[in-house]
Amino acid sequence: MTTVEGFIERIVFHNEENGYTVLILVNDNFEYTLVGTFHYINEGEFLRASGNIIEHTVYGEQLAVESYEVSIPSDTIAVERYLGSGAIKGVGEALAARIVKKFKADTFRIIEEEPERLAEVKGISEKKAREIAEVMREKKDMREAMMFLQEYGISLNLAIKIYTEYGSKLYNVIKQNPYKIADDISGIGFKIADEIASKAGIVPDSDFRIKSGLLYTLLQAVGQGHIYLPKEVLLTSASELLVVEISEIEKHIMDMVMDKRLIVKETEEVTMIYASSYYYLELNCAKMLHDLNVEANISREKVSQKLDKIEDKTGIILDELQREAVMEAVNHGLLIITGGPGTGKTTTINAIIKYFEEENLQILMAAPTGRAAKRMTEATGYEAKTIHRLLELSGGSDDQSISPHRFEHNEENPLDTDIIIIDETSMVDINLMSSLLRAVAVGTRLILVGDINQLPSVGAGNVLSDIIKSKVFKVVMLTKIFRQASQSDIIVNAHKINNGDLVDLQKKSEDFLFIKRSGADAVVAAAITLIKEKLPQYVKAKPYEIQVITPMRKGAVGVERLNVILQEHLNPAAKDKLQVEQFGRIYREGDKVMQIKNNYQLEWEIVSRYGISIDKGLGVFNGDMGIIKTINVFAELLKVEFDEGKIVEYTFKQLEELEHAYAITVHKSQGSEYPAIIIPMLQGPKMLMNRNLIYTAVTRAKTCVCLLGEPNIFFDMVNNKTQQQRYSSLNKRIEELLFNWE
Repeated sequence: MTTVEGFIERIVFHNEENGYTVLILVNDNFEYTLVGTFHYINEGEFLRASGNIIEHTVYGEQLAVESYEVSIPSDTIAVERYLGSGAIKGVGEALAARIVKKFKADTFRIIEEEPERLAEVKGISEKKAREIAEVMREKKDMREAMMFLQEYGISLNLAIKIYTEYGSKLYNVIKQNPYKIADDISGIGFKIADEIASKAGIVPDSDFRIKSGLLYTLLQAVGQGHIYLPKEVLLTSASELLVVEISEIEKHIMDMVMDKRLIVKETEEVTMIYASSYYYLELNCAKMLHDLNVEANISREKVSQKLDKIEDKTGIILDELQREAVMEAVNHGLLIITGGPGTGKTTTINAIIKYFEEENLQILMAAPTGRAAKRMTEATGYEAKTIHRLLELSGGSDDQSISPHRFEHNEENPLDTDIIIIDETSMVDINLMSSLLRAVAVGTRLILVGDINQLPSVGAGNVLSDIIKSKVFKVVMLTKIFRQASQSDIIVNAHKINNGDLVDLQKKSEDFLFIKRSGADAVVAAAITLIKEKLPQYVKAKPYEIQVITPMRKGAVGVERLNVILQEHLNPAAKDKLQVEQFGRIYREGDKVMQIKNNYQLEWEIVSRYGISIDKGLGVFNGDMGIIKTINVFAELLKVEFDEGKIVEYTFKQLEELEHAYAITVHKSQGSEYPAIIIPMLQGPKMLMNRNLIYTAVTRAKTCVCLLGEPNIFFDMVNNKTQQQRYSSLNKRIEELLFNWE
């Protein structure tokens, strides 16, 4: 065992997650390289460390540290060097020299016990003296806290978050109720708190543990799309999580209601239990929707006459339901337009735009995703943005429990417009709808457009469906398939699927093909041939624009296996392509990738071909797709170009947010449209293999659908009307408010 001491001259490498550090220690002109786990240290601090000397093949002799302590240097030269190292903000070399000259070896005692005496030194005011003492105390307190938290297996990053939140109170929190950490600190969930509690000796049936487990179960359900859980489902799930009897859990529900952490609503059929924040999210949305539902009472005859002129002028021809939609848009503050593919939703939107343009009213248009906004722009000739860009995303939120981001537009700074049209509303979850509604001033017309037969949003809630289900607001349901659309087998068969009617897979169709194959390998081989050889020329698209959409993540034709195979065939390894392996995946220049979680802090930039920045912003969202442009192995950085030329830089640590997108799930395809899609048709979980899912998948294709596999699987999906139940209740909140007001 070798022991060395000296100053930390330089920290060469430091892993914030686990504390692993490489540093240079200097003493009497000797230089040591130390490697090991260090909790919270800075350059300039005085260190005493013990360990074993090892020989690194590249870096030579190193001390592998087994134990260490940060201590106060004893001689005056060492004291002066420490104070002047930059370890204490506002104290440089010159000031450090004056302090040590005045107090000599007694310097540190003076700073800790009599800090006011520092004002005796030229250049130090009483305020500066207090600041120096405070920094010294904080450094000591934080270091002790880091050491304490490390004993509980807490990573350095989390330890710093805990210390920042609680300061010296953290010792009581850890020993008495570690589950408080999960409530108070973003990024720390029940499971981390539970591990800490176990090490702290908290018993499994502790009140704190059970209450935290109940809330965790509800918030996990939110991640699966639910707003609430039926009492029986909640108790069963919490019992399985906590390994505690249901009878021991149920008694805590009313306590949590009294603490305003849970809301319980009862009906004749079910007892619904909510995390309070999500109950009020639905309730507030319901109230804002009611507030917007203002009637204008404009003469229908007058509107009809204007529509006649618009039809004559533009060549737009509206059927009875489309005319009704325009009438209601004029006369209602809130309107919902729904309908399947080919039923004229876009034509209706265009007519509404023309009408309000004639009235010299300002219109804003948006959709949940960049791809959907781009399609909306192309279809209307009117600029559409993502909802996030419309609301002007600006980073951190005041309430992290609901949303990790903040928008510039809200109730205090509403959108300055007369009409807002939102497309693909089925994709909008309760959080985003709440943010949108907060930014819509009463008197502004809001028109929500979408297909209620699509899959619900990836995020929590079933917003569009619940609004329609409430039967409180004006809804126009477009049902007629127009002549041009009726010539497309994609559209005709999508409606047959939705109605449960028989689809003729034997028909020689130009845009709806079923290719019989038996077994996963045969399906995969056929998909590769279609992407590389057959479809690009047929649909006039690049291979990367042709999308494989599959019902499942796991299995022989699941996303995970397909992406590995397709990567090797569509973007194989090459000498001129850099690649890196992270989180069990190989990321390669040229790979097609997708962001798999909302990240409101990631910065994007659009640059001209000369490298000049044109636009910048925040936020990359779940489902955004792009291409890996460059990989810098030395700087551990990777750049992805997303739609609209947005360039985003990822550190290698952030790559867990990216996965390959040669094949994607049906859920991830929502809001997008591709020239051609390929859908594997092999056996999968019954809850996934349903009508709603195959309908959504088919409607993602613009020019051609290719189904590969076994016909009976397709027919089974069409006949399977069961859907995974989503527990949401916006319709009930809307109905309650109407009943109370009446």
